Amino acid sequence: MKQPVVLAAMIAGLLSLPARAQNPDPMDIRACTAIESDAQRLACYDKATGRENLPAAHKRNAENATATAHPAHPDMFGHEHAAPAVGAPLSLLDSRWELAPESKLGTFNIRGYKPVYLMPVFATSNQNTRPTSPNPANTVTTPQQLDNVELKFQLSLKTKVWQGVFGDAGDLWVGYTQSSRWQAYNSKLSRPFRETNYEPEAMLVFDTHYDLLGWEGRMLGIGINHQSNGRSDPYSRSWNRVIADIGFERDGWTLMLRPWWRIPESRKDDNNPDIEDYVGRADMQLVHEWHGQEFGLMLRHSLRGGSRSHGAGQFTWSFPLGGNVRGYMELFKGYGESLIDYNHNATYLGLGISLLDWY
Repeated sequence: MKQPVVLAAMIAGLLSLPARAQNPDPMDIRACTAIESDAQRLACYDKATGRENLPAAHKRNAENATATAHPAHPDMFGHEHAAPAVGAPLSLLDSRWELAPESKLGTFNIRGYKPVYLMPVFATSNQNTRPTSPNPANTVTTPQQLDNVELKFQLSLKTKVWQGVFGDAGDLWVGYTQSSRWQAYNSKLSRPFRETNYEPEAMLVFDTHYDLLGWEGRMLGIGINHQSNGRSDPYSRSWNRVIADIGFERDGWTLMLRPWWRIPESRKDDNNPDIEDYVGRADMQLVHEWHGQEFGLMLRHSLRGGSRSHGAGQFTWSFPLGGNVRGYMELFKGYGESLIDYNHNATYLGLGISLLDWY
């Protein structure tokens, strides 16, 4: 299997750069609410309120005045700070992509990307025991003794590496998502990881403002995406895509449309030559927030007819449990729940907890 050497080197090089002097002070305290790190969010509040420029005596008076209403707590360096008031939240897409000028927070802040979750129960009645491909080198001949219930988890992060690529327009982000399906209850096979998908990507994102059928067009992005499972033949699967991201939103709703074009590979090296006819050529993600709950619907299709018409749908639901922990449910039906199952049709039901949702 080809490894994402070029893309990995690009991402590593970008992440190794020193933070540029282009990190502006936030224009609006609401922008601080989008930062995941407590220490960075607190520093953002200090800048937004001008608190870091107060004379020492005035700063001590301000700290004393707010100590009762907002108890002090130590930051990552052991210094104590009083939490300032938080303004109204940003829009759904602004909270993740820093689109509006007042939401810009500079570069190299680690942010959430796709949902982060752990599902101790991820079950199907149709486990793929013999993965196949039109490439004979990627067809399994001996069935695996797999359990129908396994454990699944996902980690996903992103960071902005260049703010204002074209003056005041365009931000360059890099992201990484990893999802694993672990046969944790299969003692007969020594509890192996059945499938892990690795997905690094780079995206150039623009802020947009237009109306379409009652939705506000808020985001336009273009990126390069690599996805692979890091395994040797016959289990190796991988592909590279150029993906467009078109984001819309309205009160409590977010809609993402993603058409893509697969970067061609030689027939000899292609682990999954017909993957577009199963995992598709486009998808859409609809997210709705309602009374602290979040509902997500993903639909994708091959955009072809006849025997090449395949697709998938996924419904997710997250709800508060306590603190930052939320309950999480996932229902998937169709092709391509993972790369090894790209041409396998199955239904999966997962239950667990979520630490970070879509928006």
